[in-house]
Amino acid sequence: MTDDSQSTPIASFRARMAAGQICIGASITFTDPHVTDALGDSVDFFWIDLEHSLMNPEALGGHLLAAKARNVPALVRVTGSGTPFIKPVLDAGADGIIVPQVRSAAEVQQVVNDCRYPPLGQRGYGPRIPTNYGREGGRAYVERANQDIFVSVQIENVEALEALDDMLAIPELDSIVLGPWDLSASLGVLGDVEHPTVADALDTIIAKTRSAGLFVGAGMGPDAHFAAKMAKRGVQWLQVGDDCGYMILAMDQITKTVHLQI
Repeated sequence: MTDDSQSTPIASFRARMAAGQICIGASITFTDPHVTDALGDSVDFFWIDLEHSLMNPEALGGHLLAAKARNVPALVRVTGSGTPFIKPVLDAGADGIIVPQVRSAAEVQQVVNDCRYPPLGQRGYGPRIPTNYGREGGRAYVERANQDIFVSVQIENVEALEALDDMLAIPELDSIVLGPWDLSASLGVLGDVEHPTVADALDTIIAKTRSAGLFVGAGMGPDAHFAAKMAKRGVQWLQVGDDCGYMILAMDQITKTVHLQI
């Protein structure tokens, strides 16, 4: 649903959140890029999931091209914080990354360094698709890439919660993303995202992150009520469910409705 033709998709994404709008996106777990193409008019961003999906580089590339064609920003949740997980995803054309299960400020600093070129970071130069296959590379590309790339990390464990203040002090980090279910497990109440301990932790993360001037995101299932509740608490971008979940939810609702009417 991005409609700012004068801006890149990720710049428009940032601007809309800065203006107080809530952005809602879909997680992509299937390999067929038609999924991304089909959902493109319904979402504000894509959350392409490599952490919990068996998706090869070719499938990822197809999704990124489909998102580009729809003018919708594509954020990729990588499998880990190491350079080999991050570099090829950015060079394939991702607008940003989501790094799960970080545990320390030093780890987050390394993530930031891997996402931006010198002098802001230490990303190695070799982008193909982001430079229009070499046609638009060089200094202008580097400056644009350093400005545009959206770097986010997920707070999903007690260690990260304790290191949050140090993480928020890292320059060039763009967003903190809540992982309510994994955080609940780390806090000893697996699955109880409404538990007071979990709720307090989420509110603390949201408040500190917003105060530091960073964006707050969250991942969740296809639960509109929970999503609305999180938005009211201060979350600015919400991944609400995934492609597989939408399919099951819609079919379950249709079959139930048909049986009630016959």
